[in-house]
Amino acid sequence: MSGSRREAGKLRISILILIGLCCSLAAGGAGESTSAIGELGAWSAPINVGPPLNTAYNDMYATLTADGLTVYFTSDRPGGLGGEDLWVSRRESTEAPWGAPENLTVLNSPFNDSLSVFTTSGNIMYFHSTRPGGSCGAGDLWTSRAKPGGDVWTAPVNMGCVVNTASTEIAPAFYANDDLGLSTIYFGSNRPGSVDFDIYATTTTDEDLESAVWSPGVLVPELSSPARDTRTSVRKDGREIFITTDRPGGVGTTRNLDIWVATREDSSGLWSTPVNPGPPLNSAADDGSPALSRDGRTLYFFSTRPGGAGLRDIWFTVRSKH
Repeated sequence: MSGSRREAGKLRISILILIGLCCSLAAGGAGESTSAIGELGAWSAPINVGPPLNTAYNDMYATLTADGLTVYFTSDRPGGLGGEDLWVSRRESTEAPWGAPENLTVLNSPFNDSLSVFTTSGNIMYFHSTRPGGSCGAGDLWTSRAKPGGDVWTAPVNMGCVVNTASTEIAPAFYANDDLGLSTIYFGSNRPGSVDFDIYATTTTDEDLESAVWSPGVLVPELSSPARDTRTSVRKDGREIFITTDRPGGVGTTRNLDIWVATREDSSGLWSTPVNPGPPLNSAADDGSPALSRDGRTLYFFSTRPGGAGLRDIWFTVRSKH
């Protein structure tokens, strides 16, 4: 990649961010969205997805493809390459049972490989790995690609030491702002300046995400706290974000993980102060790693609440649309 192209890419990103901030101020800043969010009802009582996705081990971080027929998730069950591994399961229809999970050996290593997420097209994956080879720090963001419409993944490549640092980068979440031509990956990091893990964002204006130049990660202060803030999930229209955090104010008597929610008036504005939606989405146990469906109605997450098959289990909840 030439130096001139990198500088041009950075300049485009800066200009678009400034435009977005101006639009945000003109709209009145970081108020809560009322129109689109008001059309959605309350979350239903969460349902455990059961076997074969859940086992007596940790099964978590589920992400479904746009058609709802393939789910990628993380598990430390036997049969992996070591530690936490990425697995995949498929089904014939959204009403059919899930098939036997398969280990994604091309993506996994003897170390922890987890927290996969996809671009809008579905053929580029980002995930977290603690493998040492080609890494920048204690844990990095990596990427792999598949042919459009396929699920044969290439050997993963580190996203590089502009996005990654000597600290830990974890839990990527992809969002594409088509109006601005701006792609964003939100992620958690404990780099210097963070008390625990905070939410950061890296952006690119490159249309070809396979060769995109991503900016250094920038703190998202309105989503971060002195507590642990990691996995997020952004609604398709960019106006609602779900956050995994153990900040004070959660459900339960101890500092357990909960899913919190922030909103904004438009897709380029600042986020509102996150709020805890309470039960039934959250419980007195750990609830985290939200993954929202494309229509904004179904949320997959992990939980250690009673009624599971093992340690962390995969659950889902649905909200109606008025």
